[in-house]
Amino acid sequence: MYKTALELLKQINSNGYKAYIVGGYPRDLYLNRESLDVDICTNATPKDLRKIFGDIMLPKESYGSVTVVKNKIRFEITTFRRDIKYENNRTPLEIEYINDLEADLKRRDFTINTLCIDSEGNTIDLLDGKEDLDNKLIKMVGDPDVKLMEDALRILRAIRFAVTLNFKIDKELKESIKKNRYLLKNLSYFRKKDELDKIFTSPNVSYGIDLIKELGLDKPLDLSNIDKLVVTDYSIGIWAQLDVLDKYSFTNNEKNTINKINELSDKDVLDVDILYKYGLYVCSIAGDIKGIDRTLVTASYNALPIKSSVEIVVQPIDIMGILNKESGPYLKVIMTDLEYKILHSELENDENILIDYIVKNYK
Repeated sequence: MYKTALELLKQINSNGYKAYIVGGYPRDLYLNRESLDVDICTNATPKDLRKIFGDIMLPKESYGSVTVVKNKIRFEITTFRRDIKYENNRTPLEIEYINDLEADLKRRDFTINTLCIDSEGNTIDLLDGKEDLDNKLIKMVGDPDVKLMEDALRILRAIRFAVTLNFKIDKELKESIKKNRYLLKNLSYFRKKDELDKIFTSPNVSYGIDLIKELGLDKPLDLSNIDKLVVTDYSIGIWAQLDVLDKYSFTNNEKNTINKINELSDKDVLDVDILYKYGLYVCSIAGDIKGIDRTLVTASYNALPIKSSVEIVVQPIDIMGILNKESGPYLKVIMTDLEYKILHSELENDENILIDYIVKNYK
């Protein structure tokens, strides 16, 4: 990926334009962390880029950004710009193309995201990003109050970077977050959930929860139950405890899982019927919240004679043959009976044993 990115920069350079890898990739490279996304900034406009890349450039253009596919890798290329006006504390409403790398970098969020790499692989650090990376500090580019008013999502991004990188948040930025936290109310729940998901899935999630509480973000984020939260390794387990199904946007699968986890709040997750009905995933999460060792939940689940009715060695079509009867409601009655008795070790899941039981009880 890196080699292809440098080739892309040289291709832009050869047409008389400046171009640099910017943002997350140079930051992660400096920190010796793996990075999968490569963003490129340039003084070439989308119109100029279309002339350079032709049909390998995808048609969508927004806010001076285009996507180019080279060697089957997607690259986002953004023209140097100045954001003139924002709306809803989130979206640039008006932009101006410029020819100044430093000015472009100054519109970005945090100093750690302002490192650049040129086509020769040299790192360019115009805003002291390396110093803040060395000091493990999340620091805003420019005035934090202004930057948070422009884009309130930067509040959650600051926490997310602090959590994923295990960095501290600059004191001035912290104070600004506290002062401007009300701006989170103006953001869509979709955007907020996207950032919170990244925080909740981090191995460092406890630090993120502590920051949310320390900075007083629980109320503007509608996370009313956060003080009672039991941190789990599953983000869906955290969401299940926060009572936000009526506010945040969840997929049907996420809603279903959250509801099942909450159904187990007053149930024994080691009970064979519960393990069988709800499955290992949901029971493990509910067990985490209850403080039950996951290895115990897993061992109990693995000890079940069957995990699903499809594992019963005698199926409805077999029962029809055994009883010489057409299909009917009786099949469900028999299968339910077999399922229960096998699950509770009253019958062995053995073909001959089950046939004998069916003949004796249902012939």
